Amino acid sequence: MAASKQALSPFGNAVAGAGGAIFSLICVYPLDIVKTKLQVQSSTSPVKYQSTQHALQTIFKEEGFRGLYAGLPAGLLGVASTNFAYFYWYSALRGGYRSYMNKHISTAWELLLGAGAGALAQLFTIPVSVVVTRQQTMQPKDRKSFFGTWWEIVDEDGWTGLWRGLRPSLVLVVNPSITYGAFEKLKDTWLNRVGRSQLTSLEVFMVGALAKTIATVVTYPYIMAKVRMQWKPSREEHAAGKAVRYRSAVHVLKRTYKTEGLRGWYNGMQAQISKAVLSQALLMMIKEKLTLYTILLFALLRRTSHA
Repeated sequence: MAASKQALSPFGNAVAGAGGAIFSLICVYPLDIVKTKLQVQSSTSPVKYQSTQHALQTIFKEEGFRGLYAGLPAGLLGVASTNFAYFYWYSALRGGYRSYMNKHISTAWELLLGAGAGALAQLFTIPVSVVVTRQQTMQPKDRKSFFGTWWEIVDEDGWTGLWRGLRPSLVLVVNPSITYGAFEKLKDTWLNRVGRSQLTSLEVFMVGALAKTIATVVTYPYIMAKVRMQWKPSREEHAAGKAVRYRSAVHVLKRTYKTEGLRGWYNGMQAQISKAVLSQALLMMIKEKLTLYTILLFALLRRTSHA
């Protein structure tokens, strides 16, 4: 498989990564909806969800399957574009480093290259993320199409409104670095304990899930802050004069702590962890398969063009 990865161009890696991300999002999208709704839920919210399960049941009861997949087209566009950009920039930066700096890439540089790729991906794709957040959190009667939501944001906040939450998004590129570092530490600890040199497939999944959980717990307040900055309060909250216009991630955290306490920083974390762990596992599993098929497809296209 190592040779296979080297055979793919940055564009090929981006295609495989985007394909894996699309498949994983379709599988976990109801959890994505729930975690977003829980993240923006406050003491003034017109609808109160008590837990992940209660939110799933309530949304299904009120809106059916359509409610659990609200904003899916925009979500697919967002996750495809973000992962396409991430895997493209990661492959390009990694290839450039190996060509001009050093063939061997240390763990520290792997983390730095990943963070750089994540930051570049966010710069190009965050407008879609803002639209998705709005669509997921709007009441059914207020929900608009992708372009309807896009232009509503531009009309209300100008073009810069499409980049709301960019700063916390850039901070959150450390999440994969924390995940990777925790994974390596947990892996070494476990292997030393059991006296083996390699993890089984099940152990890789379990250690990866625990590492992702640690990274999510550490960065979750900023994840919540980013979503609240991108969210638009409901008509009921505006009418009651309870709508809050957040200026920054720090403003979100201060306001949330004042009104809801420390617990408010972790609204929806259970759904976030479930969604993050499942989608990451599915993404990497499907990407590995798609990498092989993408190599075959590109080889076939090259052979056809030369025929």
